Amino acid sequence: MGPTASGKTGVAVELVQRLPCEIISVDSALVYRGMDIGTAKPDAATLAVAPHHLIDIIDPTRSYSAAQFRLDALRLMAEITARGHIPLLAGGTMLYFKALRQGLNDLPQADPATRAAIDAMAAQHGWAAAHAELARLDPATAARLNPADAQRIQRALEVCMLTGRPMSALIEEEAAADLPYRVIPLALLPSDRAVLHRRIAQRFDAMLAQGLIDEVARLRRDYPLDPGLPSMRCVGYRQAWQYLDGEFGLEELREKGLAATRQLAKRQLTWLRGMEGLTEFDCLAEDLSTQVYDFAAQLVL
Repeated sequence: MGPTASGKTGVAVELVQRLPCEIISVDSALVYRGMDIGTAKPDAATLAVAPHHLIDIIDPTRSYSAAQFRLDALRLMAEITARGHIPLLAGGTMLYFKALRQGLNDLPQADPATRAAIDAMAAQHGWAAAHAELARLDPATAARLNPADAQRIQRALEVCMLTGRPMSALIEEEAAADLPYRVIPLALLPSDRAVLHRRIAQRFDAMLAQGLIDEVARLRRDYPLDPGLPSMRCVGYRQAWQYLDGEFGLEELREKGLAATRQLAKRQLTWLRGMEGLTEFDCLAEDLSTQVYDFAAQLVL
């Protein structure tokens, strides 16, 4: 586990070549077909030596939930262990890790009338006000949501209104879902946040140079997309969509994309700080892969 640009894929690829592992991607963006540049998806050469499960499994018109991830991951883990291999879960979608380890509560289904009421409130007062209301009803959930994240704010408010209880409390009461596996949680964390931010900037600039804007234009041409879809709300894709719609220029696209990516990293680090039992590694260390391998090899070989 680790924030964006912490080198998770590189370490996983090194491990799978030295240990009897198979990689399961834990990334809510890598599931989408055709979204390669903006997700930093491993290229064909990397996948040839280190295949990843749960990459390129759905079209960007569809949604993929933490609950579906849990089902898919458990199925794959059973298949991998049956082959005598070790499931190596690598990614930065912390909610997926939490869902896998703790299960998911049966939250209420979407209710159109309730969502309409929330949308009307947001239309009148703005999503920042909706976020403030969520902070009053469910401070734990509000704390991890961006005030502009309309989709998730709407869902959390909806759950509160339908159940009369905070979504965070319902999730905490999840039924016991112990994994039939020994879990070894490893976290790649930066010793210097400024260096991580420089990595983020370098990677985002590389995405722009590689054709992120053209990728989004092609996706818009090939699929019936709209900016409200989860796929197009991914960091980088949302900003490229707005750029293509003429909302701002290339310089502002870069600024907004970098800001959103840094915010993503901050949220990921917040999740990780709240997790117990992690073995931490400095993701900026030159011998990071060797450190992780030496630690893991003692436990699994």
